Amino acid sequence: MKLFKRKKPSATAQPQRVQRVTAAVKPPRRSAYRTPDQINSTLKMSPADIRSGRYRTMLYRFLADNIPIVDTCIWTWSRLAAAPGEFRIIGSKNKLLAEQGRQRLEQLSNELYLDSTGRPAGLPGFMVDLFSCLFRDGIFGGFLTVSRDASGVDKFVPVDPADISWHPQEGRSGLVLEQDGGSLALARPDFYHLALNAGIGSPLGRSVLQTVPFVSYIEQQLVDDMRRTSHNSGYHRLHVKIAPPQRLAGEAEQAYVDRINSYFDSTVSMIKTCDVDDNPVTWDNVNIEYIGPPHARAVTNNWFFNHRAMVEEICAGTHLAPFLLGYSYGATTTWSAFKFDVVMRQVRSVQAEAAQLLEWIGNVDLALSGLDMRCRFVFDNSFAYQATDEVNVRTREVDSILKLYQAGLLDEETARDKAGRLV
Repeated sequence: MKLFKRKKPSATAQPQRVQRVTAAVKPPRRSAYRTPDQINSTLKMSPADIRSGRYRTMLYRFLADNIPIVDTCIWTWSRLAAAPGEFRIIGSKNKLLAEQGRQRLEQLSNELYLDSTGRPAGLPGFMVDLFSCLFRDGIFGGFLTVSRDASGVDKFVPVDPADISWHPQEGRSGLVLEQDGGSLALARPDFYHLALNAGIGSPLGRSVLQTVPFVSYIEQQLVDDMRRTSHNSGYHRLHVKIAPPQRLAGEAEQAYVDRINSYFDSTVSMIKTCDVDDNPVTWDNVNIEYIGPPHARAVTNNWFFNHRAMVEEICAGTHLAPFLLGYSYGATTTWSAFKFDVVMRQVRSVQAEAAQLLEWIGNVDLALSGLDMRCRFVFDNSFAYQATDEVNVRTREVDSILKLYQAGLLDEETARDKAGRLV
C-alpha cells in the first residue's frame, strides 16, 4: 500500500496564509477592540469588589430585577414590613408639650426623606426603600443631617449598600464607605445602619436571596429547556387528508378536475372557519390527523410539576411561605392563617430593628428642639379580618392590668404605663 505524505507548506506560502487570517480577523476600525481598562470599566468589577462583597449585592439586584418570582418575594417582604406607623410621645406629663412634640414629629415624618428625584417621599416612601434594601442587599444605612441652625433634624440621607464594605479595625465598627476619592470610616455618631441577620461571620448582614442563586439558575435553565423543546417540536397542528371522489361515467377530464377542486376548496374553507367549539362534518373520505410530539400532555404535566417545585424552593429560600405568592395547593383556611401568623411574627422582629432607627431620629429631633421628652415608633400591623380577635385580646389584657392593680401588685404609675402601651 502506498502512503502519501502531507505536503509541507513552503516558506512563501506560510506568510500568505498568515496574511489571509490576519485580514479575516482584523476589525474594520481600531476602536472595535477594547483595552483591558475599558473592559474593566464596562464590567465594573474589581478584586476589591470581590473582597468587600459588592459582587454579591450586584448579583442579588440582578436576580430581583430579572426573575419575576424573586422580585415578588422582595416586594412581598418589603410591603409587609412597611406597614403604617406613627411616633408616640412618652416621658412627658404636660399635655401641651406632648402635643407640640407630636406635631413636630409629624412634620418630621413628612420631610425626613427625599426620593431619587429629590421630591419629599415622606415616611411611607422611606420605609419601603429601607425594607427593600434590607431584604435584598442585607444592609441599610445612611447619615442623619441637621438644619443649619441646629434646631432639629433636616434629612436622612441613605447610602448605597453596595458601597459599604467591612475593614476590621481595633476599637471601631469597621464599616467603611468606599468612594471614588477614597474611603470614609462610618464609626461616627451621625451614621446609622441596620444589618439583616448580622453575625460574627457576616457583619454586612445576610440578604434573603443568599440561598437563591443556585436554585434560581436551575429554574431558569428548566424554563429555557422547555422553551427550546417547544420550539423544536413546533406548535400542535392538524393534518387534513382528503381523498378525491371517483370519476363519474362519461365525465370529461376538465369537469372532473373542476369538481374535485371545488370539493377540496369547500372542505378547506370549512376547516378554516371552524370555531373552537364547532365540530367539522365531512364525508368519510376526509381523514384528520394530529401532528405534534407524542404524549404531549404527560410531558407538559411533568415539566409543570418540576417547575413548580423549583419555584417553591425559591420562595422557601427567601423565608417566604409559597402560599403568600399564590402557590398554595389545597391548604385550609386555618392552616393558611397559621402560616400567615408565622410570617407576621418574622416581620415584627425586623420592624423592631427599624423602629429603633426611627426612634433614634425622633429623639435627636426632640433633643435639638429643646423638648424634654422621648418618642416611640409603633407599627400598625392590624387587619380588618383580625379586628375582633384584636379587641378580645386587648380586653383581656386591660382586665388583667385592672385586677393586678386592684390586688396591689401594681402601683398606679406602672398600671398607667402598661395601659398606655395598649392604646
